[in-house]
Amino acid sequence: MPGTSAWRWAACVVLAWLALAPPVWSADSSAAREQAQRQSVQPLNNAPVWRDVRGGEVNPYQTTQVRGVETNVLIQTEGEIWRQIRNGPVTVYGGWLIVAFLAGIAVFYAVRGPIKLHEKPTGRTVERFNAWERIVHWSTAISFVLLGVTGIVMLFGKYILLPVLGYTLFSWLSILSKNLHNFVGPLFVICTMLMIITFLKDNLPRAYDWLWVRKAGGLFTGEHVPSGRFNAGEKSWFWLGVTILGIVVSVTGVILDFPQLVDGARSAMQQANVIHAVAAIVFMVLSFGHIYLGTVGVEGAYESMRNGYIDEAWAKEHHEYWYQEEIAKRSTAAGSAPSAAVAAPMKEGWKL
Repeated sequence: MPGTSAWRWAACVVLAWLALAPPVWSADSSAAREQAQRQSVQPLNNAPVWRDVRGGEVNPYQTTQVRGVETNVLIQTEGEIWRQIRNGPVTVYGGWLIVAFLAGIAVFYAVRGPIKLHEKPTGRTVERFNAWERIVHWSTAISFVLLGVTGIVMLFGKYILLPVLGYTLFSWLSILSKNLHNFVGPLFVICTMLMIITFLKDNLPRAYDWLWVRKAGGLFTGEHVPSGRFNAGEKSWFWLGVTILGIVVSVTGVILDFPQLVDGARSAMQQANVIHAVAAIVFMVLSFGHIYLGTVGVEGAYESMRNGYIDEAWAKEHHEYWYQEEIAKRSTAAGSAPSAAVAAPMKEGWKL
């Protein structure tokens, strides 16, 4: 009979449900018993609730009447991921990268020594940097060094300085570093923008830069390689270091200094912090080469930025095309045409 068959199917469904239901009830009752045991030992233990909270799932325990960014988030699990990245790869690999570059520069200096002039100074000088250019450079440099030192204290201090200074002294040093970093940061942003604007024109690629790249500027051989006001190495530092990395650390630093720009979202600040740290480490590593060559690595380089003037022999040996341009300007200002000897090197550079 059709009716009897229908009842049989219904009975089978009920029996199947009853067969599967006990394990579910058993699992629920088992979890309840385990929770009861935990609460008997730890009265305030509520592991299931906190497990749901930590999982970040939408549940009744993460509902609030306070409206705002992340006001309904009790535990942000991404924070632990950020901590592991910052204290792991960023700190470990970044620290070794800094040590490796410093060691490499020390070895290079011990083997190669400073690059000295091949000719004697003439006693005649030419202006290399005017007052405005020197102000912009030193303002950027001083703020950069302050940020670099305080950043190293905050990132590596607990591994290097804490065991030496102890908790009390290191805590004061950390507080000082944090506040200096936060307040000097906006100044560095302004200085970086002025630096880019001031030196942009003379850092545009020129045809003769390729010759300097091919011969590495004679850094290893001592060979004379002519260049413009800034050689290809200095231009690489300007574009990769000052411009690209400078903008990256500036933008991420502003986000960390003014979290209201991202509505105070912790996830955005955590990402900005990691990017900021990585870019800053690479920025510092590249700056070591720039600082080395601008101080003890090249004879006379530091004086050019300190006083603004250099000897003609230095200008001709390190930046011959620029030197010839300056001589041509003097000749034009004096009312005479530049000589063929002056114009030839500049034309030769454009053939490369």
